[in-house]
Formats: sequence, structure tokens, C-alpha cells
Amino acid sequence: MSVAAMVNGVPVSVAEVDAREAQLRGSRAASSLPRPGTSEGRQLRRWLTQLLVTERVVAAEATARGLTADGAPSEAELLPNVTVRLEIGSVAASVLADPLARALFASITEAVDVTDDAVAAYQARNPMRFADRAEVADHLRAAARRRAFRLWLDARCAALVELAPGYEHPGDPRQPDNTHRH
Repeated sequence: MSVAAMVNGVPVSVAEVDAREAQLRGSRAASSLPRPGTSEGRQLRRWLTQLLVTERVVAAEATARGLTADGAPSEAELLPNVTVRLEIGSVAASVLADPLARALFASITEAVDVTDDAVAAYQARNPMRFADRAEVADHLRAAARRRAFRLWLDARCAALVELAPGYEHPGDPRQPDNTHRH
């Protein structure tokens, strides 16, 4: 078995990456995907590998915490718009399509809050953005929770994931397909 990555010692096979790519290429998004075998096609496979390993990290943590999808927040609650999806990152946003991942998000971020001073400072800088302090607090708390989840997820993946050559993170400057072009 060819291995694309290891997650806490458990292999993620190249066949799993192939299957995820085939699923994506069989979807309505197929026409917008890069051709296989090109630099961009290899980057897509790296991104799919990131998604697969992140799904495994999330599933393992949810199991360890005894979580279920019951009562998980909706995807729209956590990721209400495109800006928020970009802020949290494409892999984290994709993982949060799963209700179990959203339950984990809620568990990890339940203690995250913002101070009255932060709310007042934001409101002073943006006096016309929200009607009242409660809306400002909700906005800042949601952003703080997304940041906390993203930082937790990055740290857990760094601790548990080993990527095989050719399946490095798409943004890793050491891999040959990571070039900046216009």
C-alpha cells in the first residue's frame, strides 16, 4: 500500500486520495478543477490529502471526547459567509461541513469569550457597523472562536500528521509545485 500520510501512526493511503479526487472530479465542480498531472493538479491532491488527514484528526478527537453530532451548531452558524470561510481556511471550512466536526468546534471553543474592553474598543473603531454592544460581542466572540479552533486544529495536525513526499502541504515552500505566478 502506498502511503500519502500518517495520522497518529495510522496510514492514509494514496488510494484514499485517489478516491477523494475521483469523487470530486465526478461532481458538478469537475469543470473548474485543474487537469490531473499538472502542477495545479498535484496541488489539488495535496489539498485533498490535507482534508483527509484533518478529517481523521477531528474524528479521533471527537471520539476521545465522547462527542456526537447531536446538538451541533449548524454550518451557517459557524461559517455565515465567504469572508469567514476564507478567514478560517479552506480545509477547516470544509471539515466543518460535518456535524461531528461542528460539535468538536463547540467543545473546543465553549470557554472562548471576549472582554467588555474589547467590545467597547471595537465599537469605538466601528460606530456604524452594529446597532448594539450585544451584536459587537457576538461578532467578536464568533471570530475569537474560529481563531481558537483554527489554532487548535493546526497544532493537532502538526502533532499527529506526517506527510509523505509528494503530499506535502500545498503551501509548503519546499515542495516543487509551490510557485507564485501571475
